[in-house]
Amino acid sequence: MHYPTDINLLFDAIRKTIEECARLSRNCQLAGWRQYRNNIWQFKKQYRLIQKLRSSTSKAQQIKRAREEERGKQYLKYVLMAQAYHLRAQASVELFEKRGVSPLKLLHLRECLGFAKKLMSQIIRRVHFNETIPHHEKIFSIFQPHTEWISKGKAGVPVELGLRVSIIEDQDQYILHHQVMRRQGDEKVAVEIVEDTKKRFPELAAVSWDKGAHSPQNQRELKERLDLVVLPKKGRLSQADRQREESREFKLMRRHAAVESAINALEVHGLDQCPDHGIQGFERYVALAVLAKNIHRLGTVLREAQKERQRRKRGPYKKAA
Repeated sequence: MHYPTDINLLFDAIRKTIEECARLSRNCQLAGWRQYRNNIWQFKKQYRLIQKLRSSTSKAQQIKRAREEERGKQYLKYVLMAQAYHLRAQASVELFEKRGVSPLKLLHLRECLGFAKKLMSQIIRRVHFNETIPHHEKIFSIFQPHTEWISKGKAGVPVELGLRVSIIEDQDQYILHHQVMRRQGDEKVAVEIVEDTKKRFPELAAVSWDKGAHSPQNQRELKERLDLVVLPKKGRLSQADRQREESREFKLMRRHAAVESAINALEVHGLDQCPDHGIQGFERYVALAVLAKNIHRLGTVLREAQKERQRRKRGPYKKAA
């Protein structure tokens, strides 16, 4: 997955549209897309030209205005080329339907056409009407449409592309439950994931969170379900909140940092990058990574138990005379 911009996503959408039309045309023995490689090359030339066009840094307004006009013209040419391929592909879809191509085989082509139409509209709005595209309207991958833009403020990693996953780990380092979050933060799933975990493990009595899961409603609802809620409050603390967070019980149970090792273990067990496609493939891959981590932990426990049995059987080492 590459860094997403509207122009490179549009290139991906048109490229896949042309390739799908060429493939289906060969299967249906239809002419019209025999030069599809040249079509992609011509479109890519315009895409590269736009990539190289930067905003002018000159202080002279005339030079800056001339550069912006040139960029606007090239962007418009790029969108018009995309629109021409888009209309041509729509006409091909009608021919494929007449030849009896099943809707299932046309599904991917229709998805690419939908993405291309949306991206063309966003480029025109951004470049020629100076609109700021709302975040919820943006897409970050045409191949994995569920991909989200995640900005956690980490040093050296300003942005990540993917989906957030919330996990609950017990004191023995087993992951009890996990949840894939789609357009949600920790504060939206805190109560839900605790409820689901208590259904499987009724003895769950305390949970430690970081500040990201805090909200007044979460504080209230989690206290109704758990004996102890270790959930630091965001912002300035009232006197009551300060006393609560400085209590001995709160400090002893504040072990959220320990879950970082579980997160690292999940990445080691394959969750750093998901090769499966679609949201269902992503959720399945996450579940398999959690299972692999728990099996690895079980193997560690059994190996340590075997070493302890061997140590007891061998007895203490005797000092050399």
